Amino acid sequence: MSDKLASGASPLAQDVYSLLKDRLDRGQLQPGMFLDLAALAREQKMSKTPLRDAVIRLEAEGFVSVYPRRGVMVKELSLRDIRELYEVIGGLEAQAAILARERFVREHADEMDELDRAMRAALKADDFEAYYRANLAFHTVYIRLADNNDLSAAIKLRKERLYDFPRRAGYVRDWELASVKEHRQIAKFFRAGDYEAAASYIRDVHWSFTVQERFIKAYYMAARVAP
Repeated sequence: MSDKLASGASPLAQDVYSLLKDRLDRGQLQPGMFLDLAALAREQKMSKTPLRDAVIRLEAEGFVSVYPRRGVMVKELSLRDIRELYEVIGGLEAQAAILARERFVREHADEMDELDRAMRAALKADDFEAYYRANLAFHTVYIRLADNNDLSAAIKLRKERLYDFPRRAGYVRDWELASVKEHRQIAKFFRAGDYEAAASYIRDVHWSFTVQERFIKAYYMAARVAP
């Protein structure tokens, strides 16, 4: 099902929603900025109704906050927001690992190993974009095999909030080096057919706010995330 059908949005509302998310992704709309809806309506030659519908959706997804008599502000992630996102993503990905057991075969373990090698090579080359793509693809292997569209969409949305709106420049190298070791352990659990251990490790280590907190603060506090 497309985002348009899933959201029940009008075509214009869907278009402006996609436009605003693209501008968030590109960093044209930064956390703390207020949206000029009147200017956007003039620019796009549309009424405020589809703009309002798009804003309602963005607010529900956690990308903006609406303040009466002040306007619509791009939301800045607090450490509490990040902790809650980690807890939810960890739980969802752990469930995906359990569900994947019905469809997981050796070729999928090989795919995870290949992506693990790609992540290591990308870090060695100091190519964070290649690392980021391989990282997402690694997790997608078992999320896809869970065969649950709602679960997959929920994970995707929350990762967008963490990583992509806006995409932050730079990375914490020590965090990514620790992360590739975690990916290697996850891959070993899957290859051994120990899906419960994989799920626990994903939830309690890889997506644990407590375990990752020092790296999270180093990465997000540099972007002046609110405490």
